[in-house]
Amino acid sequence: MAGNSKVKTILVTQPKPETEKNPYFDLAKKFNVKIDFRPFIQIEGIPAKDFRKDRVNVAEFQAVILTSRQAADHYFRMASEMRMTNFDEVKFFCVSESTAFYLQKYITYRKRKVFYGNNSINDLTDVLKKHKKEKFLLPCSEVMNPDIINTLKDGDLNFITAAMYRTVSSDLSDVNIESFDMIVFFSPSGVQSLLKNFPKYKQGNTRIATFGLSTSQTAKDAKLKVEVEAPVPQAPSMTMAIEQYLKKANK
Repeated sequence: MAGNSKVKTILVTQPKPETEKNPYFDLAKKFNVKIDFRPFIQIEGIPAKDFRKDRVNVAEFQAVILTSRQAADHYFRMASEMRMTNFDEVKFFCVSESTAFYLQKYITYRKRKVFYGNNSINDLTDVLKKHKKEKFLLPCSEVMNPDIINTLKDGDLNFITAAMYRTVSSDLSDVNIESFDMIVFFSPSGVQSLLKNFPKYKQGNTRIATFGLSTSQTAKDAKLKVEVEAPVPQAPSMTMAIEQYLKKANK
């Protein structure tokens, strides 16, 4: 562990949860720690005029793969900007049930045209294979997770990627980054935002927590020492991993 000091302040690099019923608030109470939330990255939509340069016509696709709510938001935004209004014939394949239900914000939800996996692209590929004749559209970020692309290719599926949004670093000039005993990251972009905003950052005794292999590797490549990692078998969620760490560090 970094030093022998207790963890009293934690910075979670995500937006603050909308409800008090959240495992982070439970953690704060249980261990008497102060938890702040601040998104280190922002999602920016790519304008339709720039998207058109890729010569992808959204209306031509009758099957759409949605890996997140953000992908859904930007797919429907782009469809609207390209004057596409009829989604009756479109089948939507969502990585999770929650993303599938989120589509009710935009369309009438019908089970016969909305399919979903169990939070993993592997599960979703099994569903996609039952519709192999389709040509799939995959709305995505400019920097796409290679695991998703490779899994779809391995499944021998006919798909094209369509970059509709990008990730940019937030302005963190008002954040006293040295004041936190632990910083929690959820994406490589979040780690990159730290380095962009604080180019002279020294970790010192600050504990670094990461979610996902690529996030952890990005932190290690930046010469940061990672003390808490998730998901792991004994801690499938970030809050569980932090709790297990605090039990030792704060006893």
